[in-house]
Amino acid sequence: MGGLIISPKARIFHGHDWVYGTEVRNVYGNPAPGDVVALKDQRDRYLGSAMYNPHSQIVARRFSRRKQDLDRDFFARRISQAMLLRERLLPGEELMRVVWSESDGLPGLIVDRYRDVLVVQTLTLAMYLRLGLIRDILGDLLQPRCIIVRNDSPMLAAEGIPQEVYIAAGQEPEPFPAQARGTTFLVNTATGQKTGLYLDQMQNYREVAEFARGRRVLDCFCNQGGFALACARAGAASVTAVDISADAVEAVRRNAELNDVQVNTVQENAFDFLKRESDLVREGGELKWDMIILDPPSFTRNKKSLAGALRGYKEIHLRAMKMLPVGGVLSTFCCSHHAGADLFRKTIADAAVDGHCTLRLVANHGQSPDHPVLLNIPETEYLKGFTFEMVPGR
Repeated sequence: MGGLIISPKARIFHGHDWVYGTEVRNVYGNPAPGDVVALKDQRDRYLGSAMYNPHSQIVARRFSRRKQDLDRDFFARRISQAMLLRERLLPGEELMRVVWSESDGLPGLIVDRYRDVLVVQTLTLAMYLRLGLIRDILGDLLQPRCIIVRNDSPMLAAEGIPQEVYIAAGQEPEPFPAQARGTTFLVNTATGQKTGLYLDQMQNYREVAEFARGRRVLDCFCNQGGFALACARAGAASVTAVDISADAVEAVRRNAELNDVQVNTVQENAFDFLKRESDLVREGGELKWDMIILDPPSFTRNKKSLAGALRGYKEIHLRAMKMLPVGGVLSTFCCSHHAGADLFRKTIADAAVDGHCTLRLVANHGQSPDHPVLLNIPETEYLKGFTFEMVPGR
């Protein structure tokens, strides 16, 4: 086994499992991309086993603190442990993330379950090279009718993995209904967002809907309508869902029919929609909504674009606040790791100051339990959300 000698200032000495190229003092044994390597400090003390890829910014990802190979026993053990965790946290659920990368000790492996269909992504070269083994183990443990590989993420380029989508086992299913937390979705594993649906928000749909009864709800950046559907089911007076994508709007309509609820849909850029509606209010127009939900896609995937992203977040919050009455509810989410919870909340607070609004925090939101967070790897916590109530100015 080849290995890496790690600089004493590396993050791995503080509990993290990633090693960047700048943190490597020496490489020995001539390991190939995708190999398992030993990690050692400058005194030759063993730090663990890691996946190696010299072409990535993260050249090594530790997956064990002991000597360990990526063999059948390892995958069977780790995937079984991940399954047991989900069975304990989400008993009986049809839709969930079964394996989530570092959070389950399987860096770069994602496995999502949609009833009896599995969707797999490999975001590290080592996992990609072992896809056949992973497929076989998933088949043995979960016995799905189909396994789909959806390696279509732009993140793959950094690992040197080709983008491809194919059926690894079974036959591709037609879109099918499945239920999560009481709401039914039409699942399209071939073309749906991420691997089919935003599984990380499933718990938040229900939490936010608790504020919707009797309110006129606006769901911006609605995608397939998770928040809109949950609010309609919870007894909202009316629900309007806005998204720029024609496919998303059509998905909302189909999902509303499945759930036997009424959702008004608008195909439009949510930024433009919020600008126009807030301008109408500023000019004396009526307030049309009592609750607004903001769940935009990530505005930034790196620190370089963070300042621009924060301006975007501030703009949509300022406009949403202008459209709400005293007593109105604002639920908002950010899925970028680079915009942490404190920074995101500060951005909302800055928008409230500019809008002469006072907000009362009534709920905090995070990732669904099938997306567990590891304290030593902050990158595993990316989704954060807040629900506020508009209160009279002081």
